[in-house]
Amino acid sequence: MAADTIVIKKYANRRLYDTSNSRYINLEDIGALVRNGKDVQVVDANTGEDITRVTLTQIIFEDAKGQPAGLPLELLRQLIVTTDHVGQEFILWYLKSAFDTYQKVQSSVQDRLSQMQSAALSPLQMMKNFIQSSTASEKPAEPSAELLELRRRIAELEARKSKPTPRKKSGAAKKASTRKRA
Repeated sequence: MAADTIVIKKYANRRLYDTSNSRYINLEDIGALVRNGKDVQVVDANTGEDITRVTLTQIIFEDAKGQPAGLPLELLRQLIVTTDHVGQEFILWYLKSAFDTYQKVQSSVQDRLSQMQSAALSPLQMMKNFIQSSTASEKPAEPSAELLELRRRIAELEARKSKPTPRKKSGAAKKASTRKRA
């Protein structure tokens, strides 16, 4: 028995006593302990006999009452029919192997889902990092030589436009201005 095993004593009055936590518990509590990965051992309080298998079977039975699922009828029939030790050992080995395979597949699916989530979030995270780094390191850039030249030309054109241009005199105005001189 491992040091972290929770020992539960079952008394003649069917009460279950958790010796680790010094409290009475029920089958649902034992089921919760097992589901949470705790190692549980149930012993008869008078004889010291290990009745863990019987108790866990009771928990499975109680769980199956409220649900239409559970173990398939054919499997249950085969368990009853297989009275010899070798047959029972084979069926139990087969069930354990099937369950281990199921857990491996489940774990693999969970790993794949987390990888897909990381991959899906990766482009978004990359864009977020890019935007944050570009705004944080954003400093005014110095204008290029071409941009400076364009600005100079625009300024020249604006200066020319703002200067008043001398008007050309018409033919009659030229004659009048030449008469004044003469």
